[in-house]
Amino acid sequence: MNETLSKATRWEIDSDNRIKKAVVLLTRLPDYKVRALRPPTPTQFYSEDESLSSSDSDMQWEPGDDSDSDFSVSTNKLKAVKPIKSDTTRAHAASTSSNNNGTEMVPIVGFDPDTKVRPNLPEVELKVDMVVLARKRPMMWQRGKIVEIVTKEDGRLKYKVSFEEKGKSLVSGHHIASDPTPTLEQLYIGARVVIQCQSNKSLFRPGILAELPSRKNRLRFLVFMDNHTPVYVSLPLLHLVCRPLEDVLESLPDDCHKQFMERYLKDWPFPHLTQYKVGQTIHVELNGAQKSCAVQVVDCSLIQVVFEESQHEEWIYRGSVRLQQHMARILESKENEGK
Repeated sequence: MNETLSKATRWEIDSDNRIKKAVVLLTRLPDYKVRALRPPTPTQFYSEDESLSSSDSDMQWEPGDDSDSDFSVSTNKLKAVKPIKSDTTRAHAASTSSNNNGTEMVPIVGFDPDTKVRPNLPEVELKVDMVVLARKRPMMWQRGKIVEIVTKEDGRLKYKVSFEEKGKSLVSGHHIASDPTPTLEQLYIGARVVIQCQSNKSLFRPGILAELPSRKNRLRFLVFMDNHTPVYVSLPLLHLVCRPLEDVLESLPDDCHKQFMERYLKDWPFPHLTQYKVGQTIHVELNGAQKSCAVQVVDCSLIQVVFEESQHEEWIYRGSVRLQQHMARILESKENEGK
């Protein structure tokens, strides 16, 4: 309405001071008074930049560049959330689309970040001339092509892979990973994966998926590599092993790391994490001995420490058996279980 009516009430009183009749009078206000009475619009309070950065804005973390064995963790940026889509559309978009930086956008809803159950999905068919990622050495997988499928006397299948970086290997299905990026529906806690090495993009490292994206980890995947190194990565760096063993822990070469992963998967989704603060002095195992170091960064489930003697920097999981404080808790827990 372009006009507002004000009300005035006039009371008529008879000679006995009793109310006789109520009369309502309506008066039209001029336009300038109407404009003055209207509530201000948002643009009168905030500029465009201010309104986007206000505390009421719905923000989410977007993964940045990631790395693996070099112990570096991605630099994260804040990005405003786009309009919500349906669960099906959201999950599909997250597994197929990228932002301008080439980083996969991962939703925080539409899937269960705590699931440990392998989805009942068809296995990838391995065939000749397929491009795959295959194991060349324990901590080094490379891209190659299947050139032959060999059937052993006991019926087991082996795959001869010719690598792009020269050389051939005859490997089992649990030493082959799909080259395409997996969809979110294929991923679960405990999945056998390989991740691309950022210092050398032709190399891939094997590991076990330990966290799916959530607000708690800033929409990233946590992977424990087979050498016990933890790293946060985004979806494009992940590749799913095609024929994982029934017991995925049998793929791990190190017994200490195998025991750690067994306990981790048993405790999930409530793993034991020790709390640390930046600047705190702690003791971490290095080359078989406990060394003094300082906490430099706390990043969700990880901490970055610098060792006092060597100034060596490293990312450590906050529930790692290398942490003296955490080891004491584990030993105490085992003692209590034995009583």
